Amino acid sequence: MKASEVRDMTPDQLQDELLKLKKTQFNLRFQGASGQLEKVHQMRQVRRDIARIKTIQRQRATEANKG
Repeated sequence: MKASEVRDMTPDQLQDELLKLKKTQFNLRFQGASGQLEKVHQMRQVRRDIARIKTIQRQRATEANKG
């Protein structure tokens, strides 16, 4: 997911996507702990997508408080 895609989302869409990614992250961690994780790179990608969404949400909140 690119930052430009995240910026185009509404706040509700961001929250839904964040929830979905957190569930995915939990499942990937569980698979990794049990030795069933085949695509290790997915953990890194999901973690970065979560950070990207949180960053955009924080930027929007800051802009709303200033304006």
